[in-house]
Parts: sequence; structure tokens; C-alpha cells
Amino acid sequence: MNYRGPEMATLSSGLIQKLKTFVDTSYDTLLLTTSGTGGLEAAVVNSMSPGDRVVAVDAGVFGKRFSLVAGAYGASVRVIDVPWGRSLEPDALQNALREEPDCRAVLLTHNETSTATMHPLEQLCRVVREETDACLLVDAVSSLGAMPLPMESLGIDVVITGSQKAWGVPPGMAMLFVSERFWTFQAKASTPKFFFDLARYRDAQAKGSFPFTPALPIVFALDVALDFMLRETPAGVFARHERVAQSARDGLEALGLTLFGDRRHPSATVTAFRVPEGIDEAALVARLRERHDTVIARGQESLRGAILRIGHLGWVQQDEVDRAVRSIGDALSALGFSSE
Repeated sequence: MNYRGPEMATLSSGLIQKLKTFVDTSYDTLLLTTSGTGGLEAAVVNSMSPGDRVVAVDAGVFGKRFSLVAGAYGASVRVIDVPWGRSLEPDALQNALREEPDCRAVLLTHNETSTATMHPLEQLCRVVREETDACLLVDAVSSLGAMPLPMESLGIDVVITGSQKAWGVPPGMAMLFVSERFWTFQAKASTPKFFFDLARYRDAQAKGSFPFTPALPIVFALDVALDFMLRETPAGVFARHERVAQSARDGLEALGLTLFGDRRHPSATVTAFRVPEGIDEAALVARLRERHDTVIARGQESLRGAILRIGHLGWVQQDEVDRAVRSIGDALSALGFSSE
């Protein structure tokens, strides 16, 4: 396809409308050939200038990453430290914002996959809007498309997601949803940018094109995936993710395993459990892969060796999670684990 031609204009305009329909928003919707982290960086460089005061949250690998991106571009970042495995308390966010009256931007993570924990986004966004006029950026890389996120009613200015998560297509595309208010921040932001200048994407996509060469296979794949997702309906997709997530939690606990993460706000897209005492974590992961054709994620950074994670998002079905849980039980038994 000529990605500067009329075919692309037809495809991209239809694809963007499908995305808006699924997430139920009128926000400008921008497609960038990059990873989810690239989407975070694009949100940062378009909303702030070097030296701006920023409030961020370190409650896991990805909240920490968001703060590091802002710091790399010269922002003065106030980080709220939350024990990994816990969600951010609204009072803690309120206190931090009151201590930063000149806050330019607030960086929140909706779903922290490294700890299988969600943050109470509705309450947190309410605090932000009551305490400040800052630009509100939300990392929804692993949540949008799998669970509701009413970005307009919550007053969010930028929502970032990634193609390889709930959308179920290959990695390599970030999708950003930006409010009208966001463009006032973007016009004043002096952080250097070129490829990630979102005004370029807005202007090009208004003409049915892209400012730079798009990853065409992912555009095609996302268009098809959205047809399936809209056929299932957003409510159906959300219910399936919640049902499968609860099944994963119940199945792991039935094996005698201890779940990791904030039980008040469990993730609908990933479930984590503690590696039982006396079990070699690496041996368990290897046995699952080699004997059961089952791949699960290891813990990251300080959680390496302490937890394991089951991802259940995108096109995941109940029987797939059931088989994974059974495989974990069989592998643990072979390694000498007993729940009794």
C-alpha cells in the first residue's frame, strides 16, 4: 500500500474511528510507530519543559520508568514511593500535590504489570483535578482495551496504550488519546522533540496520513483486531478479562499458592504469585516451558526470583488459563511442592 495515498487515508480514518468507538472517547487519537515506552516519552516531551515540577509514582517497574523518562528530559520529579505490590493511596497523592503547588504534570500508571496491581484511578484522578491544573498523563499500556477507562469524565489529558497488550496484535505501535486541553500544554512545552512531536501526528492524520513511515503490518493487524473486539462488544471484552482474571486467582490459590499484589485492586490482565519456599524459581520456569509448553513471566528487578506472573489479556480464553494453572500445579508437584 502507498502509505501516502488515498488507500491509507481510508484505512487510517476508519481505524481511528474504531478505536474511538471501542474506548468511547472523542479525544484526538494518534498512532505512533514505537513501543509503549516510546508512547510515554512522547507524552512527556509534549507536555512539559526542562525544570518543570512533576509528580510521579514508583510502585513498580513501569511507574518508576515513567518518572525516569520525565527526569531524563530535565523535569524536577517528585516521586511518591509505594511498596511494590501495593496501590497508591489517594491521600498520599493529595499530600504530594499540596507540597508541589507549581506542579506542571502528574504521571500515573493505571495497571502495574510488574506487581499485578491496579491503582484506584478514579479516586486518584479526582484528587488531581481537585488539587491542581496540571497536565494528567496516564500509562494505560496494559489496561486500555481490557477494562473500562472513562478518560473524559476522569479529566485525563493523555492516555497511552500499546498494540501488543489488550489489543492482541504484534508490538511496535503506541496509541495516544489526548484531550483538547492537552494542546495548550503542548504549545508551551519547550522540551526538544522531532519524531515524537505530537502536533506533527495530529496534522498529518487530519489529512489521512502519517508524518513518518508507519509500521503497516501493525496498522493492518490492529484494524482486523478491532473488528473482532467490536463484534464481541467492549462490555463483553471487559467481562471476559475480569472472568479469566478471577479464574486465574482462584486456580492458583486452590494450588496452595500465595497471590502477590494489592488484593483490593487486583489486575484484570496479569496475576502474580509468590514462589513457594524451597522451590527453585528458575527450575520451575524451565520445567513449565520444556515439559508443559507453558511460558510465564518472571519477576522484575527487586522481585526477580520472588514472584511469577501469568498474563491473561488480549485474545486469552478460559481454557488457556485453566491449562496454565494445571501445568503450574503439575510442575510444582514434580519439584516437591505440596500445599498440605
